Amino acid sequence: MSPTAVYLVLALIAATTVVGLLWRGRQGTAARRSRRTALVITPADLGSDMNAGFGSRATLLQFSTEFCASCPSTRRMLGAVADRLDGVTHVDVDLTHRGDLANKYGILQTPTTFILDGAGLLVARIGGSARRDVVQHELESIVSVH
Repeated sequence: MSPTAVYLVLALIAATTVVGLLWRGRQGTAARRSRRTALVITPADLGSDMNAGFGSRATLLQFSTEFCASCPSTRRMLGAVADRLDGVTHVDVDLTHRGDLANKYGILQTPTTFILDGAGLLVARIGGSARRDVVQHELESIVSVH
């Protein structure tokens, strides 16, 4: 193998490692939404199969699929967090047969969690398995403002 090929392979390995570390570092963290790009979501936006309402203070809106390995643990954690707080609800939407919602909200991985305020305004978005401390911090910021 020529020295150029060796350097090319090493450069590709390094680049892939950097991209992987950056991607991994963003998993489970909240991306705050600005008021300029306000997105309000209502139960009606999620379709007729949506039988649970949203919370009066906040909603943890989880997007899952049947094939998602980490969705059940995220569902349990979000449900436990919501159960401890008055006016906070956890809603799980299965995207397995709802590609329209995945496209509409730009869901590229599951689980993806939207944290909505009491009016349904998207406050934060978490890609990947949500971390409890991140969710609680985001909810505290919503509850203290409203």
